[in-house]
Amino acid sequence: MEALQKHGINIGLFFLRVSASLSMILAHGWPKLANYSVLAPKFGDPLGIGASASLVLAIFGEVVCPIFIILGIKTRFAAIPAAVTMAVAGILVHGADPWQRKELAFMYLFIFVSLIFTGGGKLSIKE
Repeated sequence: MEALQKHGINIGLFFLRVSASLSMILAHGWPKLANYSVLAPKFGDPLGIGASASLVLAIFGEVVCPIFIILGIKTRFAAIPAAVTMAVAGILVHGADPWQRKELAFMYLFIFVSLIFTGGGKLSIKE
């Protein structure tokens, strides 16, 4: 039973990091990357660093970091920019919106913060 519990935790962490990160990439990051030239001039600038820089940071947090998380390469480190991106989205970008509009950003935030604390588990390439 103890062996099953240990394996279950690692399988759960694998499923959590792969499903959340793949969803992040496909639904949010990839559309930004694919439409970079169209979005760059008009992308939101919640940090006051410029629209293009904000878009680059969003792509980094929504595509690059989730790829590392999926593979389990430095999961804790990769989850930090992903979590920050979701905190910015939930608090600054959608701060005045109703909960239903910002809920998804917070759900991703909670997942990435959990991965910061747990790491990717034993089914990772390099924790």
